[in-house]
Amino acid sequence: MKNNIIKDRHKYIFTLIGEKKFSFLLAIFFMLIMATTNAGVAFLVKPLIDDIFVTNNVTMLKLLPILIVSLYFIRGISMYGQEYFMVYVGKSIILKLRNKLYSHIQDQSLSFFYKETTGALMSRITNDITLITGMVSSAVTGTLRDVFTVLALIIVVFYRDWQLAIVALVILPMVFYPVIKFGQRIRRVSTKTQEANASLGAFLFETLSGNKIVKAFGMESYEKKRFEDQTNNVFKLEMKVVVTNAMTSPLMEFMGGGAIAFVIWYGGFAVMNGYSTAGNFFSFLTAVMMLYEPIKKLSKVNNVVQEGMSAVDRVFDIIELDTDIDECENPVDIKLEPHRVEFKDVSFRYNDEETVLNDINIRVDTGEVIALVGMSGGGKSTLINLIPRFYDVATGSVLIDGLDVKEASIKSLRKQIAIVTQEPILFNDSIKNNIMYGKRDATIEEIEEASKAAYAYDFIQELPDKFDTVIGESGSRLSGGQKQRLSIARALIKDAPILILDEATSALDSEAEKVVQKALENLMRGRTTFVIAHRLSTIAYANRIIVIVNGNIIEEGTHKELLEKKGEYFKLYNMQFNEDST
Repeated sequence: MKNNIIKDRHKYIFTLIGEKKFSFLLAIFFMLIMATTNAGVAFLVKPLIDDIFVTNNVTMLKLLPILIVSLYFIRGISMYGQEYFMVYVGKSIILKLRNKLYSHIQDQSLSFFYKETTGALMSRITNDITLITGMVSSAVTGTLRDVFTVLALIIVVFYRDWQLAIVALVILPMVFYPVIKFGQRIRRVSTKTQEANASLGAFLFETLSGNKIVKAFGMESYEKKRFEDQTNNVFKLEMKVVVTNAMTSPLMEFMGGGAIAFVIWYGGFAVMNGYSTAGNFFSFLTAVMMLYEPIKKLSKVNNVVQEGMSAVDRVFDIIELDTDIDECENPVDIKLEPHRVEFKDVSFRYNDEETVLNDINIRVDTGEVIALVGMSGGGKSTLINLIPRFYDVATGSVLIDGLDVKEASIKSLRKQIAIVTQEPILFNDSIKNNIMYGKRDATIEEIEEASKAAYAYDFIQELPDKFDTVIGESGSRLSGGQKQRLSIARALIKDAPILILDEATSALDSEAEKVVQKALENLMRGRTTFVIAHRLSTIAYANRIIVIVNGNIIEEGTHKELLEKKGEYFKLYNMQFNEDST
């Protein structure tokens, strides 16, 4: 199955070319004209020598320069036409392929992003697509143009001397054999080079985004050495490609020189013995020498094609990857209204690893606030990630108002849910656009109202450009508390009936936590809420607290009830209380 898919990948590229049929046919039309003018130049060598220099024909002397100028004028127009239309086709294909790749990446589940590095994915969208651009825009153009030129010149060669032409064509496959072998080597090395560039991209993303940690631990020298190792590896692989490319031209030069030497010897012998005229011979020789140039270009184009095909395989490795989260055939749209959420006999595991959640049964009524607590790694975050189908259950079901989330349309399901995470995820855009991310058609009045409810309005008004202030990468120009309040404003404006708070205050200091907690109270009002909390003192208000240990529910009740039980929750609470007291 996989092998058939790989074969179809390369056909798919040409299917995309067919979608721009009109522009592609225009490019071919101009290529044919260009090939014809090239052949015409070689064809005119015979009358140039025999009619002008041998027989002194004055009429031909007047006519030939005009013909030659006309040929080169037409050739110039056709060069522009084929270049423009073919590059247009190539760039259009790359635009579609890049958008398709990005779209497919966005459709993948969270588990995909945990397996793939950000830098490697960026490399596929940028570096690999660029190599495909070279193949489609340059290589396809060059191949078609040079093949047409070769065919046109072969017609001239056969017309001038068919016997010598047959001998020359026997030599031609010998010229192409090393070209094919070099191309295969370039494809293998190019795949390794692209993988090395992806690894370098991942390294750069990690060390540049984590530069604060690098400096804090004094690891600059260590990271510089690692970077040098990575770039040296890329350099060695790139040089292997250069060596193979560089060997192609000298070999072609030598074999081409041998072929021309043979033509001169054979053709000169024919002229001396009266079997051919000087004009006929030089016309043939010109055509053969002009043949050599496009054939040499085809050898270079083959190398570009092999690099591009390698990139096609890497891109389609992602495009053909099935997402873990499939939408059912006739999905149900969930109405935007208050909801009841239920986990029924839910178990979950990552791939074939050990079970993370075991037989979980929870019913959360409309407007109820549920807190999930327990030691790190117990399965709390995994459990709430099942609600928006970031993952799917292994067994059991997650229900919203009795409907299995697998039967709902993913778009309508996620429209019901707002999430505030421990690490605020903001974009390098204005404050207004970050808040509007939850509702793209929000009015400025709605944005201001959400920011006030999130206790963000006052600090926004103190900024130079207020709501138009660009906050930097990941909100780097704001404090932790300010970033979290913007995340809350974004969740507020979405106005989703189900709310997930994943350690929303654990990264904040006490003062910032108090302000954010007030904003969260506004956010939770009237919503079915799931709270994962590290600081147990912040969840006393919850209707129910569920203690999860090693994927199992071991306790459930109110804050007061669980303290009175003196079980696992009591131990966690006292442990934190003692830590806070010291």
